[in-house]
Amino acid sequence: MKISKKEYSELTKKASKPSPKFKDFIFAYIIGGFICVIGQLFKELYISLDLSEDVVSMLVPISLIFISALLTGLDLFEKIAKHAGAGTLVPITGFANAVVSPAIEFKTEGWVLGLGANIFKIAGPVIAYGTIASVIYGLIYWVIGLF
Repeated sequence: MKISKKEYSELTKKASKPSPKFKDFIFAYIIGGFICVIGQLFKELYISLDLSEDVVSMLVPISLIFISALLTGLDLFEKIAKHAGAGTLVPITGFANAVVSPAIEFKTEGWVLGLGANIFKIAGPVIAYGTIASVIYGLIYWVIGLF
């Protein structure tokens, strides 16, 4: 069955209703803010345990990454993201989800060809860009420091 581009366009318009943008903005703001509040609560908790500032600054992102990975593994992160939209893309939680999701999806293909080959499918370009950019910025900073 062949359909024209016009017919296809009409079918997609019928199938995909427009999202309520204002509601999406509000949910993204609330959920993104809530994730940040959770991070702040972890910080306050770790400070109250008399941990050093270096340890606290390490434990807060580790805690957020762990919770994001756990929620992804329990198939809850996607349900939250369905309502929160971009609010779940707070960098650290969104990145954890981007690493764990392919791992879950490809685990049936085995440890090496499934998990190992696909775990960084989404996050790999981000890691590569970050590494290369930090080397370039570091070199620029070093050269400027010579003068």
